[in-house]
Amino acid sequence: MISVGEALVAQLSERGVDCVFGIPGVHTIELYRGLAASGIRHVTPRHEQGAGFMADGYARVSGKPGVAFVITGPGLTNTLTAIGQGRADSVPMLVISGVNTLPSLGKGRGHLHELPDQRAMARTVALVSERVESADDLAPMLARVFGPFDSGRPGPTHLEIPLDIAGAPYTAEALAPSHPAPPTPSDDQIADAVALLAQSKAPVILAGGGARRAGNALRTLAEKLGAPVVQTVNARGLMFEHPLGVPASPSLQAVRRLIDQSDVVLAVGTELGPTDYDMYATGTMPRMQRMIRVDLCPDQLARQPAELSILGDAAAAIDALNTAIDASAAPDGPERATKTRREAVEEIGPEMRALCDVLAEMRTAVPGAIIVGDSAQPIYAGNLYYDHDRPGGWFNAATGFGALGYGIPAAIGAALAAPDTPVICIAGDGGAQFSLPELMCAVQENLPICFMIWNNHGYQEIATSMQDAGVSVVGCDPTPPDFAAVAQSCGLPFWRCGPEPDAVAKALRAATGKGGPTLIEIQAQPFLRQ
Repeated sequence: MISVGEALVAQLSERGVDCVFGIPGVHTIELYRGLAASGIRHVTPRHEQGAGFMADGYARVSGKPGVAFVITGPGLTNTLTAIGQGRADSVPMLVISGVNTLPSLGKGRGHLHELPDQRAMARTVALVSERVESADDLAPMLARVFGPFDSGRPGPTHLEIPLDIAGAPYTAEALAPSHPAPPTPSDDQIADAVALLAQSKAPVILAGGGARRAGNALRTLAEKLGAPVVQTVNARGLMFEHPLGVPASPSLQAVRRLIDQSDVVLAVGTELGPTDYDMYATGTMPRMQRMIRVDLCPDQLARQPAELSILGDAAAAIDALNTAIDASAAPDGPERATKTRREAVEEIGPEMRALCDVLAEMRTAVPGAIIVGDSAQPIYAGNLYYDHDRPGGWFNAATGFGALGYGIPAAIGAALAAPDTPVICIAGDGGAQFSLPELMCAVQENLPICFMIWNNHGYQEIATSMQDAGVSVVGCDPTPPDFAAVAQSCGLPFWRCGPEPDAVAKALRAATGKGGPTLIEIQAQPFLRQ
């Protein structure tokens, strides 16, 4: 007879889970009992926050939920930041934790790793948090925590298994995994949308992360309508070098003008959040006339008024529109897109343009790479304006929840999800120090990741914000380590270069030819005199 922990692993495997990120502890030993024989790959991060970020990166690239095993108490609290990032970006990830024995819960007797109410804490961040209280609970609780991955807007979920249950005999029957289809747009809603779009002389499409797996259909729709496609950060790569593509932040005035001058706005798979649409915190959003909004989440649809709200999967809605639309394209769509791109590039200024030039040279040096970012100057620039050559291949934590330390572990998860694809991680020297030990995880797994550290000796973005607010700059100059010595200690091939585009590209070409993980330090101009 198998245990509940062994049954858990078996049922995860049946649901297609092939990789788990976790650090074993005394409160998760029973979850590991069946792992070695299951065929599921186990990856050991150096911190539970890293486990969560790895699960995030894995999920974004694979399209499957990323799974993390963490211990009771501090294991789960350490993972909460990653859960928050996943919640903000609608990333399907499952965190499975231990919890103290059922009779001890809520008693406050000082047990190891005890929290007053661990599940209630998780529920403040996760979409769903459930507990297995008997062998009979395992299958239905798994169904509940997997439920948001198959229907509605995805996000992180949590399952906890008490110590006295994990090792108990499993006497229940497993439920066959179900995969309900996401909501499908109604024929009437599609017909109403087609009628609005047919009247449009200057349509525009706003594409968010929810559309990132519908690239071909989105391009077809844009061409049928003659509509420029503005791509938020998580949608970059969908319209690479397309005449109708606008790979620029809708917070820029140039892009706001495009949206304002459009007579119908089709917003697909975007939450219209301020970190994309009002990153300068003006308190205003672009004016959107006759908006048609498509989203998986009814709560999201209710948060922003629209002339027509369509509940459904972005890809399904785009396919339905393509089938139904029989209208001539607005003739000036490419012209409007070109004008917006030109004005957006001018608007971001010379410093950001120089950083965008670095990104463009990186793209040329390693075409088709997945670029994962932390909050760092090149990432800020790219989020303002950058056209990537791979759908879903540009993502970072500089929008939404905005967690520092994301880049290095998320890149590890991405590399595990796409083992034949080069992965580039861009992190600042400050953010890298949040998760620098995870470099050894990449070494241990021999992953083809080039870690690029933009070293300007501090938190430049925060220092600039403090100066702009008239506040004396304090605490923004954490001394970075000797990255050459870090690389040597980890056994990583190392390059150091200046911030010039050709120098960065040369180092990157050399580094990505090595096969395993590598480290490049880009010596940028320090923002403060040292």
